[in-house]
Amino acid sequence: MLVIPAIDLKDGKCVRLKQGRMDDSTTYGDDPVAMAARWVDAGARRLHLVDLNGAFEGEPVNGEAVTAIARAYPNLPIQIGGGIRSADTIEHYLNAGVSYVIIGTKAVKEPAFVGEMCRRFPGHVIVGLDARDGFVATDGWAEVSTLKATDLAQRFADDGVSSIVYTDIARDGMMGGVNVEATAELARIGGLPVIASGGVTNLDDLRALAKHAGDGILGAITGRAIYEGTLEVAEAQRLCDELDANRTGS
Repeated sequence: MLVIPAIDLKDGKCVRLKQGRMDDSTTYGDDPVAMAARWVDAGARRLHLVDLNGAFEGEPVNGEAVTAIARAYPNLPIQIGGGIRSADTIEHYLNAGVSYVIIGTKAVKEPAFVGEMCRRFPGHVIVGLDARDGFVATDGWAEVSTLKATDLAQRFADDGVSSIVYTDIARDGMMGGVNVEATAELARIGGLPVIASGGVTNLDDLRALAKHAGDGILGAITGRAIYEGTLEVAEAQRLCDELDANRTGS
């Protein structure tokens, strides 16, 4: 199970939001490449980048910062979400060295687009499902749909999606613990590897998620916790490695 540091980009700076509210952000740095270096040096094996402006604008806004990080760490798997709603944008990011693109709003509003992109860019597409009370939200979490996350996940499993990033909006940025039950349920029912997001605060959250690793939980994204010091990346990844070894007997 991977511990995946999040770098959320707003106006070129590294920030964290509370429950996705752009007007409730905390700035942690103004050099995204330096922030990436901090987490890589701590042992991160993947980075999760979010173009927050892009999520609201519907097109990349912080693309230069994303490209700079990808070029600085060409061998590090990087996933990017926020404003990815066209094949041109996906192609640009992959050419820049990003490993995975996360399709969120477009996946909910135009599900057929996901299958098309999976065929065009096999192995590089992740779907981001952000839910409130189990129902998927879109447009930077500004709109909540009538679609259940589990139903959508099942559909995308047939398209060849690499994995699902599942965020419980009510938990995101609040440091109140991860929604283990909903994440494990999505992995079991959806039939795709799931990366947990939202509320990952300490080692106990990782222990709770690891109990369901066999259901298909691939990793956990963490943001505010590593910026505010309630979780240390190197220690967290060591714990996950130990729990994985115990589970598999290796």
